[in-house]
Amino acid sequence: MEVYKDKNNRIDDRVEDLIQRMTLDEKIAQLTSIWSYEVFSNGSFSGEKADKKIKNGIGQITRPGGATFLEPRDLAAFINRIQEYLVKNTRLGIPAMIHEECLCGYLTRNATMFPEMIGLASAWDEGLVEEVAGAIRDELKTVNAHQALSPLMDVTRDPRWGRTEETFGEDPYLVGALGSAYVKGLQTNDIKRGVVATLKHFVGYGVSEGGMNWAPPHIPPREMREIFLLPFERAIREAGAKSIMNGYHELDSIPCGASKWLLTQVLRNEWAFDGIVVSDYFAIDMLKEYHKLVPTSADAAKMALEAGLDVELPFTKCYDEPLKRYVEEGKVTTYALERSLKRVLKLKFELGIFDQPYIDVDQVPVSLNSKAHREIALKAAEKAMVLLKNENNWLPLSTDINKLALIGPNAANGRNQLGDYSYPAHMESLMDMKEEDHFGSPAPDFDNLDFSVQSVVNVLEGINNHKPNNLEVSYLKGCSVIGDDADIKAAVQTASEADVVILCLGDKSGLIPNCTTGEARDSMTLELPGKQLELAQAIINTGKPVISVIISGRPYNLSVLEKGSKAILQAWLPGEEGGNAIAKILFGKINPSGKLPISFPKHVGQIPVYYNHKASGQRSHWFGDYVDGSPKPLYPFGYGLSFTCFEYSDLVVQENNTTDSETIQIKFSVKNTGNYDGEEIVQLYLNDPAASVTRPVKELKGFGKVFLKQGEQKTLNFLLPVELLAFFNDDMNLVVEPGLYRIMIGQSSETIVLEQEITLKGEIKATGKRSHYSSVLLEG
Repeated sequence: MEVYKDKNNRIDDRVEDLIQRMTLDEKIAQLTSIWSYEVFSNGSFSGEKADKKIKNGIGQITRPGGATFLEPRDLAAFINRIQEYLVKNTRLGIPAMIHEECLCGYLTRNATMFPEMIGLASAWDEGLVEEVAGAIRDELKTVNAHQALSPLMDVTRDPRWGRTEETFGEDPYLVGALGSAYVKGLQTNDIKRGVVATLKHFVGYGVSEGGMNWAPPHIPPREMREIFLLPFERAIREAGAKSIMNGYHELDSIPCGASKWLLTQVLRNEWAFDGIVVSDYFAIDMLKEYHKLVPTSADAAKMALEAGLDVELPFTKCYDEPLKRYVEEGKVTTYALERSLKRVLKLKFELGIFDQPYIDVDQVPVSLNSKAHREIALKAAEKAMVLLKNENNWLPLSTDINKLALIGPNAANGRNQLGDYSYPAHMESLMDMKEEDHFGSPAPDFDNLDFSVQSVVNVLEGINNHKPNNLEVSYLKGCSVIGDDADIKAAVQTASEADVVILCLGDKSGLIPNCTTGEARDSMTLELPGKQLELAQAIINTGKPVISVIISGRPYNLSVLEKGSKAILQAWLPGEEGGNAIAKILFGKINPSGKLPISFPKHVGQIPVYYNHKASGQRSHWFGDYVDGSPKPLYPFGYGLSFTCFEYSDLVVQENNTTDSETIQIKFSVKNTGNYDGEEIVQLYLNDPAASVTRPVKELKGFGKVFLKQGEQKTLNFLLPVELLAFFNDDMNLVVEPGLYRIMIGQSSETIVLEQEITLKGEIKATGKRSHYSSVLLEG
């Protein structure tokens, strides 16, 4: 038996043996990919097409679930046929990696549709994020997929950017914590039982010029390391992420996909990353077509490969014939080619694809959307909700209410509860791209597509599921999400006849022009689109009590609703169980506990507005304010209300700490002083007021959840690693400096309830590589 075929041999030996047997064509093929539909015909695998496309093997197959529209069992059979062809009909029998999208659930038919990432971030719950990612992993593994193009580790400070919804928000600590939990949920502690997580978009994608997709960001070196690189570093060094995807944009005139500094120096040399780097879709060809950096596809291939980009996705334009020509001409070295090849083959061996390329199709269920996974989706949606306003405790709704009017474009629209990378949203996108010929490759067959959102519980359905029996509910759309379609007169009439109005506003997420949030759907104004504000103002003017529910992918300017609503619930894009989750909060069956992972501006002119700014930031000297308003956000990072109240007390910070100490112990108490059981997210912030370089006014350094029954009090203990006080000094060395520090416990970044200064003694300590990334919160 050949060495590479024997699973008892060391992986490195199997890789070396296989490479020695490979032709140049076979080597290059492992760095390439094809769309799944390129070997698909009449509803099944096409051997004839495969002979033309993958006769030398293939590195990756792009999105069988997301681009063929097959039911799960048929999908698994199709993937088996691809692998069978590669094992039996190619010379060396190398199976492919199958990758799929899963930003808010596995993007395929009959899979579970979870809340979008910004909603998951609002739960501030690493365990929940890992549980959601674990459910997604199970669905991917069920059909024999190997790689997930998720999670986003982008720190975003500009909600104009349409992909804000896909992120964990504005803070590097929170993004790093939740992103690492997502990686652990996908990969598990044994990659053979998991799927490869792909961190994206490396790096700085979420702070582009004007909030516009693919536009350049402008990030200085210290900020790059402390804010934007840090979450990626944590997910690699702490969670062991196995794949990275480059950003489309450029950094200081170098596109990320061509940056040796990013893809080799930082990623490989500094962080010891041993996985694979895959291109964002079309990104290698973009070096020529979009960035105008090189004249030919071969030059683009050379630049990307030498920078450290291993695999071209979603199909191959630069890494096949153009790359082969440059290798044969000596313009690309065999070393550069085989460096990436070794990474690809090693990961395939680690995943066990060679030893078990198939699955038992008979064990695949008709639907991946199991009862257990729906329950996780409901729990995630419940914890994702953020109560922004609750004047005079209007929520939960009184049982004395007899007539409720439900009005708005998102009141009875399950489709609009889903993120841009959900299956229904993406099917619309693929239809649009086919019509516009954006594929660059033969488009799939779109006949008889199923765009069903029958599994989604909308708000109207949720209210009817959970309302008191005596409550009469009337519904009117009022207006569309986008455009001039509106019947405001009828909406006012409906509102006037009710005791209370639930106003459901927000977005439609997707990638095409009739969508208002999502990839390439950036906002110039941050105002609710279409006629929604006009509708809202008309309803408010009736004098009826208004409860506003915002189903959106980004923070909008909610100033009008803040003034005119009795309560505001930010529901984000809550997924298939969103209607039930919203209704359970409205009627008091659950107590909201979410907190904002991103600041909400009062006006687009404030952008960027984020909590961890410098002392010289977020004010205009010498008066402080703008001529026409405050620079403060409408709702700050970390903010969120509950039906109950929490009281903090008894802060005690361990004394006699030095730069050589391991941890600082921070003890305090929290008591539920209200009338409901509830869950509080406690937040630990730090400020270094006299460092050798300017530092943020506060930085999140820990968080955790505590559940308290009415009247219950608990003592909590943060263990803050001293290393988390480190920053990059004037020489760009990572150091902990002695001196004064301010420890703050907050209910939000603005509501600091406990505070104490400490003095850290000792000498300046260079930490080198980080070994700690988080604080620990203990009870007792």
